[in-house]
Amino acid sequence: MTTLTETTQPTDPTASTVTTLRAHQLVIDGRLAFVEDWGDIHATPLLALHTAGQSGVQYAHVAADLAALGYRVIVPDFPGHGRSEPAAHGPVTDLGEYARFALTVLDQLGIDRFVAVGCSIGGKITIDLAVRAGSRIRAAVAMAAGASGGHVSIRGLTRELNDISTPSRSDRTYWGTRAVVGSAVSEERRSIIARMHCREDPIISNSDLIGWGRHDVSAGLPDIACPTILVAGEDDLWIDAEAIRRDAVSIPRGSFTFLPGIGHYPMEEMSDFASQVDAWVRTLEASDEGTETTRS
Repeated sequence: MTTLTETTQPTDPTASTVTTLRAHQLVIDGRLAFVEDWGDIHATPLLALHTAGQSGVQYAHVAADLAALGYRVIVPDFPGHGRSEPAAHGPVTDLGEYARFALTVLDQLGIDRFVAVGCSIGGKITIDLAVRAGSRIRAAVAMAAGASGGHVSIRGLTRELNDISTPSRSDRTYWGTRAVVGSAVSEERRSIIARMHCREDPIISNSDLIGWGRHDVSAGLPDIACPTILVAGEDDLWIDAEAIRRDAVSIPRGSFTFLPGIGHYPMEEMSDFASQVDAWVRTLEASDEGTETTRS
């Protein structure tokens, strides 16, 4: 494991505290994996998982704030994403493989129990971890994702892998991302989010979406032991909020939260994301029963 440690100011430039950022290069299955590690190493570990085709950069504006609230924020780039090398066998189409990768990251960093927060495929992987990790997982926040297979055309996405790197691909990513950012987000922020998403590798992102369409851990929901919250945005065109609400009911200590004016990327859209996550986690760890809440 190679680790570079530096200090960085939190995202609020008026703040006086300094947050420590450690950058790790781990060797997993013979390939380099890049992981950001924010905050006090003795704080509550919080695993933050990104969306299809993207990277841990999606948490760049909120990781320091989460660390300032008392979390050690672990932000890996999945294989083939961001600064992580591709998987040895090629693009990943099984989200369970990413779940195993995430647990290996935690193992190599010496982290046992943790909180998981993820969005889109990261949300599905969070639910998978809640099923898979048993008592290791303290609480789970799965955003923009349900437990069953997503609504995508597997045949269409597979076909696109043969001819995907066309000039129009970046335009489709840009306008497609804008379409699922919530109405509460400013035009300037909406444009930045969409432009950042254009950095994706189309082969990797399509493979992720194939994984989204195939992944189904709904049978394991009754076995989830940790308190879990499933989060849906009002303006998210990718998901069925009512189906996610039903998934939450199937989890013994599950709850559902609906976000007015928010779309598919809460960690990039919400200015108060860190404090909201902290509130969710504190509520989950203090409660033994599932409840439904709506953010005002």
